[in-house]
Amino acid sequence: MITSVFKKSTPLNFALVVILMLVFFLMYQIQDLSWFSSAFLIFKKATTFIILLASVFLIDFIARRNALSKDSSYTILFYFLFLLFFPSVLDNTNLIISNFFILLALRRLISLQSLKASKEKIFDASLWIFLASLFHFWSIIFIVLVFISIIFHVARDYRNWILPFIAFFIAIIMFMLFATVFNLNVVEYILKSVKINFNIDYFTNSYQNGALSIYATVALFFVISMFATLSSRPQLLHTSYKKIIASFFIGVLIYVISANKSNDLLVFTFAPLATMATSHIEVPQLKLKQEMVLFVLIACSLFAFFSQL
Repeated sequence: MITSVFKKSTPLNFALVVILMLVFFLMYQIQDLSWFSSAFLIFKKATTFIILLASVFLIDFIARRNALSKDSSYTILFYFLFLLFFPSVLDNTNLIISNFFILLALRRLISLQSLKASKEKIFDASLWIFLASLFHFWSIIFIVLVFISIIFHVARDYRNWILPFIAFFIAIIMFMLFATVFNLNVVEYILKSVKINFNIDYFTNSYQNGALSIYATVALFFVISMFATLSSRPQLLHTSYKKIIASFFIGVLIYVISANKSNDLLVFTFAPLATMATSHIEVPQLKLKQEMVLFVLIACSLFAFFSQL
């Protein structure tokens, strides 16, 4: 039944996901209503939700525009369910903005396969990644994905290898202007941002640990499924799927090395994992198996969300 609802991409499905996101977003926010007395905080919460919605629609656009989904609504459903695993991310505006910029970069990099306006796409993707790093420094690692994409498609033109460095200098100029306007201590900001911490001992309760364990199991299932079925997928889409897989592991690496570690950092893995989950569910198989996968994932995400409230 669930698979039948989201099998096609319809306005009703989008409206349903938007309503569910709003309900769960408010459900998390009403735990502490102190922000309701400040116009700035209300604006911040509203902006955070709008960027979240934009992220959902963007990953759906990426999947359908590049034939990574069969015109279904599964991608937005999975992205929403993965958000529920770590509800505290709904309050982390910096990570949500950074992830949105990374999705904008991913959109340009995956569309690079068409070989149209390749230089513009490489430059845009690089700039988006450097802008994302201003909100969470270690998202800068996604620049590796730019060079991977260059290797896949346009490695012969040396100018393509220079474009990320040009974007880097432009991002530095923008950052320095921002720092000057807002009187930001650049050295202190950089030293604070580049810290690395491999310890995973930040859990404040067992439910956070449980949510991470369940999410890791779910992620492992879909990643293995992707590797197992990649060879049987259309040859034209192989590089796109490889970029999705690479972006997932880059997201995991960001989580592993970031100093201010929390489950929220896994937000960088949501979009690629949602794409892989969609790919798994759309593979021809018994409908019962599809329903079971969706039912188990929905049950796990709801348990993770409500246990952490």
